[in-house]
Amino acid sequence: MVNDPSIDPRLIRRLGGTELAGLRQRMRRHFERHGRAPERTGFHLTNLSAVEYEALALLIGLPPRSTRSVRIDIARFDAALQDAGMANSLHEALEKLDGPIVNRAEAKAELQSRWSSVTNDQGLHPALCEWLRGAPAVNLLKRVSKQAPQAAHQLLQQAHAVMRRLPAQGLTRAQLAADVLGNAHALDNGQAVATVVLAALQHGANDDELEQPPSEGTTEEADGARRPAERVRDIWARSGVLVNELARPALFLNLPVRPPSALLAAPGEPGYLSLRRLLRTPPAWDVANHIIYVCENPNIVSIAADRLGAACAPLVCTDGMPAAAQRVLLKQLAGAGAKLLYHGDFDWAGIHIANNVMRLCDARSWRFGAEDYVQAVETTPPKGRDLEETRVAASWDHVLIEAMQSHGMAIAEEAVASLLVNDLRQ
Repeated sequence: MVNDPSIDPRLIRRLGGTELAGLRQRMRRHFERHGRAPERTGFHLTNLSAVEYEALALLIGLPPRSTRSVRIDIARFDAALQDAGMANSLHEALEKLDGPIVNRAEAKAELQSRWSSVTNDQGLHPALCEWLRGAPAVNLLKRVSKQAPQAAHQLLQQAHAVMRRLPAQGLTRAQLAADVLGNAHALDNGQAVATVVLAALQHGANDDELEQPPSEGTTEEADGARRPAERVRDIWARSGVLVNELARPALFLNLPVRPPSALLAAPGEPGYLSLRRLLRTPPAWDVANHIIYVCENPNIVSIAADRLGAACAPLVCTDGMPAAAQRVLLKQLAGAGAKLLYHGDFDWAGIHIANNVMRLCDARSWRFGAEDYVQAVETTPPKGRDLEETRVAASWDHVLIEAMQSHGMAIAEEAVASLLVNDLRQ
C-alpha cells in the first residue's frame, strides 16, 4: 500500500518502511482495542529502538533520546501530521501505510449481534429452537459453520426444511436429502446440516436414549450425560428415517402377529426383521399382556429353537448392544402392550447393555438378579476371577454389583441356558 501515489512521500519516509513496521503495529493495536474514542487521549510506547525513537522525534518533536519509553499524545500527533500536510490524523496515517484498522470491540459486538440474530430465529422448527437455547448448541453451530453467521443461518434453514419432513415412515436418508436439499449425500455422516439435525433430534430425545459405557474404574450410576456417536443410525430410525436399513436385522423366535396366518417365520424357526421392514410395514403385533422374553446372545435363540421349537415362548435377541432394528422392534412390542423380560451376560458389559434395554422398553429382569448370579456361580465349573475392575451398577438390582465384585466371575448367558429354556417352555 505504501506504493500508493496518493500517500505523501514524506509520510512514507518518516513512518513507513520495514524498520518501523513494529512501531506502526504497536500504535495500530491502540486503535484496534479502543477505536477513536475521545476519552483515550494517548498511550505509552516502551522498549523503543533508536530508529523508532528518532522517527517519533522527527514527527512530534521529542527531545534528544534519554529514554526508551514515550507517552504519545494522540491530539499532538494528529496536529503534527496536519501541520506537515502528510495526513489528517495518526489513525489515517497508519491506515494509509498498512491498510484499514479494525476496531476489535466494535467488530466483536457486531459479530455477536449477527449471531444473536441467527440463533434467535423464531421461525425455525420447534425442536431447533429448543436446541438453540443451550450454549453447547451455539458452539456446535459455530464450529460446523466455520464461525460464519451467514453460513450458520443457511444451515439452520436447511435443518428446518429437513425436520419439517419428520417423522417419516421408512424413508431412506438419501431420499430425504435428495427431496429436501437436492443432494442425496447432504445428510451423510459428517455433513454440517446432518450434524445440526442430529444434535436437535438428540436434544429432544427422551431418557430412553442409549448411554455410553462407563469409564474405567467408575460405575454407571453417574453416566448418561453424553450419547455415543455410533448411535446415529438409531437417532434417524427413531424419526422413521432409514440408514443401512438391512444391516443387523433383529433376531426373533415365535413372535405372535395378527392374523396368525401372517407369521413372520415358520413356527419354531428363528427369523429376522430388518429395520426397513419394521419401519415401512410394521407387523400387527398380537402381544398385549403377553410375556416376551429378551436375551442378549443369538446362541440362546438357537438353543431354544432346537430344544423347544414351536413350543418356545416368544423370544427376541438384542445381539449385544441393540442396534436400530432391535431397538425399534423392542419399542414396538412394548408399545403393543407386551411385558418384556430381559436376561444377558453376567459381566460389566452385559449389565451396561441390560441397563439400556430396560430403560428403552421398560423391561424387567429375567433370572438376572443377585441371587441368580450367586446360583450361577455355584453351578458353574470353578475358574479364576475374570471380571475387570470397571464396575457397573444394575438399575434393577442394586445388590448385584456387590455380588459380582465379591465373586469376581463373569458368567456367560449360555452357561445358564438350561434354566432359561425351562422358562421358555410353553
